[in-house]
Amino acid sequence: MNDFFKNTLDPMVALTLIAVLDIFLFLLVGAWTVGGGETMITGLVAQFFLGDELSRIPFWNLVFVPDAGYWKIYISLGMLFGAIVSAILSKEFYLRFPRRLGEWVMITIGGLLMGFGIRLAFVCNVSTFFGLTPQMNLGGYLAISGILAGAWVGSWIYKKVLEG
Repeated sequence: MNDFFKNTLDPMVALTLIAVLDIFLFLLVGAWTVGGGETMITGLVAQFFLGDELSRIPFWNLVFVPDAGYWKIYISLGMLFGAIVSAILSKEFYLRFPRRLGEWVMITIGGLLMGFGIRLAFVCNVSTFFGLTPQMNLGGYLAISGILAGAWVGSWIYKKVLEG
């Protein structure tokens, strides 16, 4: 079993498998976004700490009322669990922490920009790549263009700061 995680799966086989599974997922539950599950987890954590005060924020009161029964939470947790298990089984799991304050600042700003982008698009990169794009949705191609441009600019800035 350990050898399974050490070998790379052929990309065409992997993409074909993902496309077939995407068809079944779409037929069973419709379009899905991981961002929805992660947003709900954030809402539940915020509700735990803020209590009834959270309902004063319109997003959490009108758009995304926190609910522990929201099924997309469990997709997000399942992906996290699966990623950790596969990294451990392939002996590729390790924790890395930035050494300088500047790196922490860049990581924080990048994370905030990504979160802001998810809220604007109301979708996430995983469902864009595996959901919208194979369905020939123009929004998927626009989102991928933005993701690639943002990754390029972010990498360029990160490299310039580290070299400087």
